[in-house]
Amino acid sequence: MNSALYIVPVPIGNYDDITLRGLKILKSVDFIICEEYKPARRLLAHFKIENELVSLNEHNEKEVAQDLANKILSGKSAALISDAGTPLFSDPGHILVDLCISFNIQIVPLPGSSSILPALVASGLDIEKFYYFGWLSPKKEIRQKELIRLKKIKELIIIMETPYRLKRLLSDIVKHFGADQFVILAYKLTMNEEHIFRNSVKNILNEVERKNLKGEFVLLLDNRN
Repeated sequence: MNSALYIVPVPIGNYDDITLRGLKILKSVDFIICEEYKPARRLLAHFKIENELVSLNEHNEKEVAQDLANKILSGKSAALISDAGTPLFSDPGHILVDLCISFNIQIVPLPGSSSILPALVASGLDIEKFYYFGWLSPKKEIRQKELIRLKKIKELIIIMETPYRLKRLLSDIVKHFGADQFVILAYKLTMNEEHIFRNSVKNILNEVERKNLKGEFVLLLDNRN
């Protein structure tokens, strides 16, 4: 396989969503760069892939990126994967990619799994234009400032959060946008428990609290009206 850094999306919950090209590359490269070993080993074991794993995460990227880039520069091929979904999207890896670009190493991005596009296309909303915000700060003061700023953005807004802060996020939106604010909660996409909630933020918060829902999600906030 040609020396390059292949950016390979992996499933966000359903292993059947991996692409044939992605599997071929994971089997063929000289080594795989993963975020955390446990989910990577589980993925590779499921597809019976045996390959060298090297961890690159938010804690060690600055230390290991140079060595990994040098390894690829020496003629090796590598695949970069995240724990779930498309690498580099709110995940580590940009330092490594930037280094590879500076060394004229070929970057080969593959299309594949992502939670954002499925949430958008299942929303029933006009998705020609949207604003991706990503993750809110967990720090209360910064978070409140971010929400005040988002209130001024009259677009379809995409917000991501960790599962254990779902109730807090919905409560924050009630506070800053009002109880009647229409939102889409795309919950546990691609999994057996997948559900798309379309309602006012207050009604969805009530249901989340009643069912004590905790799981990966994408929130779409329609702030265009």
